[in-house]
Amino acid sequence: MTSSGRVWAHVGQPFQEQEFDVVVVGAGRMGAALSLYLRVTAPHLSVLMVEEGGLPNEEGATILAPGVWTTLGLPTEHTQAARWTREQLQHHLGDVQFQERPLLELAASPLPDGQASADLAAEFPALNTLVDLNALPHARVDRQAATYRPGSVALNAAQQAIKLGANLLLNTRARLTPSGLTLERLTVTNTHQIVTHEVRSVTARSVVVAAGAAGPHLTEHGLGVHTRHGRAYQQYPRLNLPSTPDTPVIRVQGLTLRPQAEAFTLIPAIHHRDPHGYAPAGGHLTGVPTGLRREVLEDLVNLMDAVPALSSEQLQVGRSLSDLPGAWVALPHGQPGAPSPWPPQWEELRPGHFLLLGGPLADTLGLAVANDLAQTLARS
Repeated sequence: MTSSGRVWAHVGQPFQEQEFDVVVVGAGRMGAALSLYLRVTAPHLSVLMVEEGGLPNEEGATILAPGVWTTLGLPTEHTQAARWTREQLQHHLGDVQFQERPLLELAASPLPDGQASADLAAEFPALNTLVDLNALPHARVDRQAATYRPGSVALNAAQQAIKLGANLLLNTRARLTPSGLTLERLTVTNTHQIVTHEVRSVTARSVVVAAGAAGPHLTEHGLGVHTRHGRAYQQYPRLNLPSTPDTPVIRVQGLTLRPQAEAFTLIPAIHHRDPHGYAPAGGHLTGVPTGLRREVLEDLVNLMDAVPALSSEQLQVGRSLSDLPGAWVALPHGQPGAPSPWPPQWEELRPGHFLLLGGPLADTLGLAVANDLAQTLARS
């Protein structure tokens, strides 16, 4: 019988281990899923997860990720991976509050395989209060779409991985070296400063960086390997109109209204990567500063006629950036002209060093990509 792995949650627990087969940097949903699939596929490999925060990290993208599974608009070459990910979410990762919930895409112009949006008004009464169907006469529906909690995916996958023998080191910052990693175990002073308490070195046959948007920079800084991946700061404002378990997800010109906590979380479109060193700042609405970054604010203003609620006091725009939840999201580099931007992917940067990225499509494809890397590591 496989014994459970160890968890080092704070610096009071001595950490002396120095060698592992695989070290996974980052215990968000991608890193946690990879660790789980490694223990299932290759139980002979020793695995260490290293996480800078807690489980799940409240400052990472996993905790804020939309949690919307849909194949609407997904190229056919990704369908199998999407179906596999759905099977995992429904049946193999514990309670992640997976709920089937139709997704409706509305537009001013005709959509492939579309229909008249007015024909859906009786079936989905929420449309009558949220949008102007005259401005958005065209629609298409994914009746197999679903919502879930990505933070629960990370937590449950990590817990299952530990039960199967994976180890977890929390509150630890990892720095890559050509032969392994340097681990800085963090603690908090009585003045609430985060400081390095001790430094440990470990070696590993394989190192996988699954640190989200910070991953490319971490590998470039530690290994000197340049990648073409980007990142963007994405905010998730709230629309305080009532939603119920039967309310569908609605997508309008790139903006997604995700029913959550009896209201709506808004998921704005990502138009481009943010340059290195970019510091997000709020925009201005009729001269008044808000916490919404300028690009998001412009999108919402342009949609106010089609979605009148966006011009009401029910939209939370905040007075500063800190008033609105947001996180850096990885933008995996794809092939030029690819029909689906930023799909999750992994790549081997140099022998024994891998980069694993989720990004905007991680909700639908992420687990399958993590499993694919686990299979590759098991064969190597």
